[in-house]
Formats: sequence, structure tokens, C-alpha cells
Amino acid sequence: MSFTIEELTIPADPGAASWPDFVAAARAGHRSDAVAFGTSERDYEPDEELPHFQDPHRPARLFVARIDGAVVARAWVEFQADDPDTAWTVLQVPPEVEHRGIGRALADAVEQAVRAEGRRKIIGYAPETDTGGERRAAPTGFGSVPEHSRTTRFLDARGYRLEQINRLSRLALPVEGIDEKLAAAVQHSGPDYALHSWIGATPERWLDDIAVLWTRMSTDAPDAGVGTPEDVWTAERVASEDARKERDDPRKLVTTAAEHRPTGRLVAYSEYSVPAQADRAAQQYGTLVLKEFRGHGLGMLVKLGNLEYLPRVSPGHPSALTFNAEENRPMLDVNEAMGFVGIAYEGIWRKDLA
Repeated sequence: MSFTIEELTIPADPGAASWPDFVAAARAGHRSDAVAFGTSERDYEPDEELPHFQDPHRPARLFVARIDGAVVARAWVEFQADDPDTAWTVLQVPPEVEHRGIGRALADAVEQAVRAEGRRKIIGYAPETDTGGERRAAPTGFGSVPEHSRTTRFLDARGYRLEQINRLSRLALPVEGIDEKLAAAVQHSGPDYALHSWIGATPERWLDDIAVLWTRMSTDAPDAGVGTPEDVWTAERVASEDARKERDDPRKLVTTAAEHRPTGRLVAYSEYSVPAQADRAAQQYGTLVLKEFRGHGLGMLVKLGNLEYLPRVSPGHPSALTFNAEENRPMLDVNEAMGFVGIAYEGIWRKDLA
């Protein structure tokens, strides 16, 4: 059965002409991810995905495969507006339409778009379900992918190289004994640090500090040989993004940050993106401790603080999900101590275009 590839117009809102195809593309992505990650808890509803495709600082393009007019698979590519080199991509082909060349055709479309945008580096994310046979270790020395899986062979053939492994971990909620655990973390970190929590928009007093933390998320997190560019945030950009999300995004950010009392600055934070429906998982977004403030247990402090705050403002969620680089042992130690369990992995691959 033949197929076609086309670029889909990102809808301006759910009433736009391309909205039904956008929904079909999202559902195809969900079917692909359910197999690749072994869970559907990561799924975002189409109206939750749409704001991510509309970010003016992270412009995106969406490609779909059609069979008999119906959207059956997708690939999207994202750029950083102020970076001249890098593109990020995800390719999602559900099992029912595999082995037809759709993945190759979508990858061709993505790479052509990256070249047309003048970028020279592609970072691709590829979950891996095959756990048997010979392994290929990541250059970091932490984590591996199957040497001869379809995914590995596909990416090898296209000139990508493995750089890093991400672990997807799950924590069942609520956390037993959270009050006692948080109290112990507060005592360990000491009197120089105070916790602040909020839901939704960043309080005005913290806009500058959150801008620093979000910028440093792009430079301080383990990056291996991926080559993630710095993504500079300002207080104005944080406020603008908060306003956009408040207006357009059904999900809410639940944030806890640690203030360094002697300086009055926020030096660590952790945030969850939570859906309106209580029976769906909370998704970890950023967690970061500024390098110069590490060694005081602040990662554990802000993560436990946010998990204590979450059920007070958005109760009932069954689980929390988080990604971490396999070489990020300090944060994995924190997560494992809290009860997170690894459930899936993805390879991060890089291709430098000629």
C-alpha cells in the first residue's frame, strides 16, 4: 500500500482546518510511543501538544505520512530561534504501518527541512525496546543500546552516532512518608535555604532568578557529545512564556525552588507539568541545582518539596515520570532514593550534515 509524505500546517487553534490532521498525527505518535516506552502515561492530548508547536522561540515543523488520505505516522523537527546550527527531531511510526519505508521517507523530509533552515546538526531521540543481544555502549560509558536492533541499524545507515542514553523513570504517587522525608531534607540542607512553591505563572519577584535557572538548564545538565546550545532566558521571556501557557495550555506547571537566604537568590528548582485530569501522570520538566551550590542536598530538597506540594494543588495523580541522562548519577541517586524506578530508555543520537 502506497503512502505520501507532506508537511502539516501547525493549527492556530483547535478550530483550524488542519486540526483534525494534527489530532490524527498526535494519536499516531501515541501509538508509537506506547510500544517504544511500554506505557501510555507519557501521552499529551492534542490540545496540550499544540502550545509546544507554537513556541516562537522554538519554531517547529511537522511532517506526516498518509495512507488513503489518513494520517498514520509523524515526524517533527524543532529549532532554537537564536541558534544557527542545531535541530531536534523525533520520528514516530506506529507498529501497524512499519516496514513500508515510511520512516525513511519521514527522515528524508526532516533532513531536507533542516538543511533548508540552514542548520548543520540534528539531535534525534530514539526509544529502544529491544534489550537482547550484543550491546553498544554510549561514549559516556553509561548506558547502551542493542547493537543490531532495527533502530540502531536505521540510524547507523543515516549517519547518526550515539552520544547519550536517557532513562525514563516512574514514581508511584502519593509518596509514603513524604512529610518526614522532606523534613529530613530540610535539616540536611541547613538554615541557609528556604523553599518556595507556586502553580502556574512565576511570581514577579522570582522572574530574574528563574530566567537564570532555565538558561543554566541548557548549559549545566549533562550533555555528553550532544552539543546542546545555550538557550538564554530573560525575565521578560519567562513572563511572556508564562502568559502564553496560561492562555493556551491546559496543563499547569507546579514549581518548587530553593532560595539561598544569604543572597536572596533562587539557586535550585524542580517543576512538574500536570494535566487537568487527576487520573493522568505528572511529567517532570526541569530540575536543576546551580553548579556553585551543589553538595548541599538541594536536588533532594526541591524534588521532595515539589512532590509534597503537588497533591495540595493538584491531587490524585497516580504517578510522576522523569527523564535523566544515565551519567547523571547524582540526580539518579536522588530519584532512586525517592522510589523512582527505571521503566524505559532512549538513545540520543547526533548527525552532522555535510
